[in-house]
Amino acid sequence: MMELPDWHSAWRAALYGPTGFFARGARPADHFRTSPLVGPELAEAVVELLDRVDRALDRPNPLDFVDVGAGGGELAAQVHALSGRFGGRLRVRAVELARPALPAGVEWSSELPDQVTGLVIAHEWLDSLPCRVVQVHGSRVVEVHVSADGTESLGDPVSSEWLDAWWPLSAEGQRAEIGSGRDAAWADLVARVAAGAALAVDYGHFAGARPFAGSLTGYRSGRQVAPVPDGSCDITAHVAFDAVAAAAGPCELLTQREALAALGTSVEPPAAGLAARDPLGWLAASARAGRVAELRDPAGLGGFHWLLCPRSAPIGLVRA
Repeated sequence: MMELPDWHSAWRAALYGPTGFFARGARPADHFRTSPLVGPELAEAVVELLDRVDRALDRPNPLDFVDVGAGGGELAAQVHALSGRFGGRLRVRAVELARPALPAGVEWSSELPDQVTGLVIAHEWLDSLPCRVVQVHGSRVVEVHVSADGTESLGDPVSSEWLDAWWPLSAEGQRAEIGSGRDAAWADLVARVAAGAALAVDYGHFAGARPFAGSLTGYRSGRQVAPVPDGSCDITAHVAFDAVAAAAGPCELLTQREALAALGTSVEPPAAGLAARDPLGWLAASARAGRVAELRDPAGLGGFHWLLCPRSAPIGLVRA
């Protein structure tokens, strides 16, 4: 009987193989809601951070903004629309396997840049990088294998220094996603920043509060679904942020709610009496307040973590 592929191999093929979810140009916006889709407020906060990077680097020309795992290109396009404050020096690039629809002036590549001077952001990129999935069975930790229809079986015993350090398992049925590949990918991305900073934004967890059954799941057409590795859905798992942070040297870690507050993006309800004086202004202010509230909701998008790793300059969210 042919052995089923391990989850890492099946996951990678399902997302990045020739007929995979991302390789064939699926737009994440069609399958799940994320911060750049709420409105321009996330991009405004990112541009504020980019301005801090620009000042710390003494206004380089060009100044890079690189959106890794750009999806439909929404964030890159929004940042480009706000680029006037940089006086024509800003070079915006979107990195994605399939080319999204981008405005003129935004570059596209399917490969990571060799060098960045400015800010590189990985917004919900790490959670899509495939991991090996393991489970406690009896007295052993074993590999989990999976078929294209989602049928699982247990394989050979696994020994992992990463598991021992970051996600030790002991209870029967307990699962984990081994994040060593993500740690390495993040360290590599940070190392590509010659000057500036790298920012990861994603859902995640920490030692002492890992999900018992892991966090592997799928999304299709706005619904959470079983993570069937047949190319029909996005497959994702939350990020072990403490491990990722340790892989890249000194970094600053905040929730999205905290990061937006530090960047001046706050919920400001319309002024009293505005509805009577300026009904359209009241509607616009109310809509903005609602969008910012969604981005800051700790039970939703506000629960994202922001991991900012500066390179060769004192750049921070809370600390300057």
